[in-house]
Amino acid sequence: MGVAISILGYWIGLRLKKRFRSALVNPLLIAIIFVILTLLILRIDYDDYYNGAKYFSYLLTPATICLAIPLYQQLELLKKNLRAILVGIAAGVLSSLGSIYVLSRLFHFTHEQYVTMLPKSITTAIGISVSEELGGVPTITVVAIILTGILGNVSAEWICRLFRITEPVAKGLAIGTGSHAIGTAKATEMGKVEGAMSGLAIALSGLLTVIGASVFAQFI
Repeated sequence: MGVAISILGYWIGLRLKKRFRSALVNPLLIAIIFVILTLLILRIDYDDYYNGAKYFSYLLTPATICLAIPLYQQLELLKKNLRAILVGIAAGVLSSLGSIYVLSRLFHFTHEQYVTMLPKSITTAIGISVSEELGGVPTITVVAIILTGILGNVSAEWICRLFRITEPVAKGLAIGTGSHAIGTAKATEMGKVEGAMSGLAIALSGLLTVIGASVFAQFI
C-alpha cells in the first residue's frame, strides 16, 4: 500500500509537470502533498504507511552511486578544473554551515535545534548520521534536507539567470553543494556537465560537511 501510494503521488506530479512545465510544479513536492492528504483523508497511521513504503529507502544508496556514471564520462573536465572545483565546493559548505550558525544565533536556537539543521544540504543517508552523532533530531533533519532539495530544484535555473551564471561546471557545483540529490535531478535536466559536477558535489560536500559540522557544533 505504501509503495502504491508513493508511486501514484509521484506519477501525478510528473503528469502535472509535463502539462504546466513550471519549476514550481515539482513532482517530489506534489508526491509529498499527495501522500500526506491521502493518509489524513483515509485516516491511515503513518507507521502503517511506512511499513510498506520503507523499501524505497533501500534504493537511495544505489541511486546515489549511479551518479558516478556521468562523472566518469566528464573525467577530463574534472581534472582540468580540479582546483576550482575543490575551492567552490568548500566555499559552498562553509556558506551553508555559516548561514545556519548565524540564523541559529539570530533566532536563539538551542544546541539540539542548531545541530539538527547543520546537515540540511547533504544527502539524507549522511545527514541522518550526522544529526544523530551531534545530538540533533534526525526526523526534523530529514524534513530540512527534503525542503532544501526541493527549494534548490525549483529555484536553480532562476538563480543562475539572476546572477548570470552560464558556466556549466559552476552551475553543477552550486546546485549539488546547495541542494544534494534532489537538486542534482534538476542539474541533470540542464545538461550532462551540470549533472556530472552536481553528482561530484554531493559526495565531496557530504564529506566536508561531516567534518565541518563537528567543528561548527561546538559554537553553540
